[in-house]
Amino acid sequence: MRKILLFTIVTAVALSAVGCSRERRWSDREREELRRELRAYRDMIYLENLAEAEFNVFSGDVVEAIEIDYPVYTTFIELPGRGDTVEVYVVSTIVEELNANPHNMRNIFPYPYLVEEGVLPAGLNHQAQRAFYDCFSKKVKKYYPSTQAFFNAVVGDSNSQQTLTNMQMQCAADLFDWGIEIDETVVVD
Repeated sequence: MRKILLFTIVTAVALSAVGCSRERRWSDREREELRRELRAYRDMIYLENLAEAEFNVFSGDVVEAIEIDYPVYTTFIELPGRGDTVEVYVVSTIVEELNANPHNMRNIFPYPYLVEEGVLPAGLNHQAQRAFYDCFSKKVKKYYPSTQAFFNAVVGDSNSQQTLTNMQMQCAADLFDWGIEIDETVVVD
């Protein structure tokens, strides 16, 4: 009788532990729901140029980070500022990706855009594009104290945009012997 009672108690504890751990994990449906919500962020400057496969990896990283910090899905869903929380995770993941590899700046300043703006010549091979992004990322790292400061500059004011354009033009001139012609307009109040 004692063995049966002891077996019943051990089984009940084991089942409750399994039940609790399942409750703490997100289901595939819940993860997919959050990934669909992340599609609203595709118009952000870094994300709009990602290929579909790259965006799937990115959104998976965001979902994973949120799931780690909020293991109980209902706790996450019931957050009062859930939209702001998701946005913080999106921006943090972008900053982490830029810290991990400066070549990810190609997603912020894609080659076709730089050709269209007259910064780079058309028809550059992959090696030449890589050399440009190496140069540009070194200038950015030297100028901005942190990746977050750089990201804020990208989405910020026009003075920062002009600074970034000047860096791009300097790299293009150094690598491809382009002449730099900077037209600066000074606004006096």
